[in-house]
Amino acid sequence: MSEWPYDTSFEAFKAKWDLQGETLWRNVFEMHKDKMQIKNVNAAISNLEKIFTATFKLSSTQGFQAMSLRDLSKETGISMGGLYAYIGSKNDLASVIEGVQRDYIDKVVGGLVRDNLEPVDCLRAMIFGEIYMMEIMSSWYYFCFMELKGLPKEQQTFALDVELRGEDIFMGIIRKGINSKKFVCERPDLLASQVIAQLQQWHLKQWKFKLRGVNTEEYAAYVFSTLMTCLGYDSSAVKKS
Repeated sequence: MSEWPYDTSFEAFKAKWDLQGETLWRNVFEMHKDKMQIKNVNAAISNLEKIFTATFKLSSTQGFQAMSLRDLSKETGISMGGLYAYIGSKNDLASVIEGVQRDYIDKVVGGLVRDNLEPVDCLRAMIFGEIYMMEIMSSWYYFCFMELKGLPKEQQTFALDVELRGEDIFMGIIRKGINSKKFVCERPDLLASQVIAQLQQWHLKQWKFKLRGVNTEEYAAYVFSTLMTCLGYDSSAVKKS
């Protein structure tokens, strides 16, 4: 039986990538332990989950800019001194969130590029993988899209860089397909931008698609099919998961 990325079902993706629960919080700790006073991962996991879950909750109800660390302390039940053992400031907190999202995108999407898949297989796995990540890590994606715009310019640049790098990867794969005579496309740059916009719709307007009975895999399949049509490729010839 094939595995991710050749099997692009949600189950195959989750078998390959564990993006939630204890695994996620251990990775968050490992990525940012140098900036924390807490050095014991087992002691940190529970509080990290409380801090980030509360941040996403408060950001969605009152906005990150309006949220104070005292609000966060009250929501988590962690003292102000305890919070400072994990984060130095609100901007530090936002940087961690952005860094975690960027790291996972690099691992999942960057891994597909390094696997040197055929252009069609790579584009399909990229689209399905991005949408699956948005489904599992919806709070992280929503925060980075909505809240980083109000932060210092350096952090805004980081957020923009994630989107631009995503477009660059799509453009590179599309051009690879053009060079191998599998795709036809006059403006890979505009097409890549269009695909990114379609992906963003899933985490920004997911409620709309769910209301219409469109599930995660159906939406990913639609985005992929639309892209193949734009590239003049017969998507019916693509092996299904």
